[in-house]
Amino acid sequence: MKSLQEKLGYTFNDPSLLESALTHSSYANEHKKSGTASNERLEFLGDSVLGVTVSALIYKNKPNMPEGQMTRLRAELVCEKSLAKLAETFNLGEYLQLGRGEEKGGGRTRPSILADAFEAVLAAIYLDGGFEPVTKLIAAHLTPQAAQMQLENFDYKTALQEVVQEKVGQTLSYHTVDESGPDHMKSFTVEVRLNDAPIGQGFGRSKKEAEQAAAKSALEALPK
Repeated sequence: MKSLQEKLGYTFNDPSLLESALTHSSYANEHKKSGTASNERLEFLGDSVLGVTVSALIYKNKPNMPEGQMTRLRAELVCEKSLAKLAETFNLGEYLQLGRGEEKGGGRTRPSILADAFEAVLAAIYLDGGFEPVTKLIAAHLTPQAAQMQLENFDYKTALQEVVQEKVGQTLSYHTVDESGPDHMKSFTVEVRLNDAPIGQGFGRSKKEAEQAAAKSALEALPK
C-alpha cells in the first residue's frame, strides 16, 4: 500500500481505511467469516465528498461561469468514465481486493469498479485527514480535464437553454441565415435569437455544429 500512497500523495494515519476502500464486495462476500467489509459504505460517502470538492473548485476557478454550465462541467468531471480514467493513472486496479469471479472476469479493469473504488479512496482520505488532502488531490489530477473538453463533448445549446430558463418568458430559437458550398462540402451559418433578438452566430459543416457554435458565442456574450 505504500506505493499507492506515494502515487496519491497522501500518507494514511490509519492504513486500514485505505485497505477497506480497495475491498470489493465480491471479496468481502468470500470472506464473511473474517468480518471483512466491502468498500460500498466508503463509496457512498466518497460520492458526496467528491461532489462538494469539485463544486467548490469550479466555483472558485470559474467565477464567470453560469450555474447551468457549472452543473454540466461537474457532471462531466465526476462521471464514471472520468473517474475510471483517473483511477487508471494511479494503477488502482492492481491494488484492489477482488473475489475469484471478479478477478477472472476482468474486474481490475472494469470502469464501474475502478470509479467506485476511487470514490471510496477519496472517502478514506477524507476520514483520515479531512477535506484539505482531498481538495489537493482533486485539484491536481481531476479538474485539469476541464481544459481538455472539446466542443463535441459539451452541449452548449443545453447550457444556453438552462441559463435562459432562469427567467420566465424567455424563448430561444435557431435560424439558418446562410448555406453555401456543394452538397458534399456544405457549410452553414446559424443565428440564435432570444425573444427574436439575435444574441449569437456560429459557423459549421452541419446545422448541428453551427447551432452549437452559435450557442457558445451567445453564452460568451451574455452579461456575467
